[in-house]
Amino acid sequence: MNMQVAKNMVVTLDYNVTDVDGQLVDAGQEPLVYLHGGYDDIFPMIEEAMHGKRIGESVVVKMQPDDAFGEYDAELVQLESRSQFPQELQVGMQFEGVPEGVDDEDEDDEVLIYRVTEIADDKVVLDANHPLAGMALVFTCTVTAVRPATAEEISHGHTHDESCEDEE
Repeated sequence: MNMQVAKNMVVTLDYNVTDVDGQLVDAGQEPLVYLHGGYDDIFPMIEEAMHGKRIGESVVVKMQPDDAFGEYDAELVQLESRSQFPQELQVGMQFEGVPEGVDDEDEDDEVLIYRVTEIADDKVVLDANHPLAGMALVFTCTVTAVRPATAEEISHGHTHDESCEDEE
């Protein structure tokens, strides 16, 4: 039986992501598995496009930055002194941090992941923007599997991998 993508179904997608010029951004090496039905497991625009699809069907979803990883925010870029970092420092390394100008007393502040984007003599450029922020993206998704979610997956609001399924 070829089930349709619907609420409380676990959907497996083969996907890739390109920019609007067709340059590959994410080859989707691993299939994407998500719980369908408004659980914020996947971008809402993609979830909407997948609704009602069957195994083997594909969609192409063009997303503006607001629908995907957000606009590029220059305020999320910080210049720090090289001395604050370990000796072994490379572009691409990631560090957790709190944005500048945020009061350390406030426990509710979200910790951001900063990527090292540039290393100069005594300065390091850190960027907390998602690497795909500010880009319009094209997601091409093909349904490869659909199954009903378990009660546990529905109550948790996300999928569990095969190793969890035998614990019922």
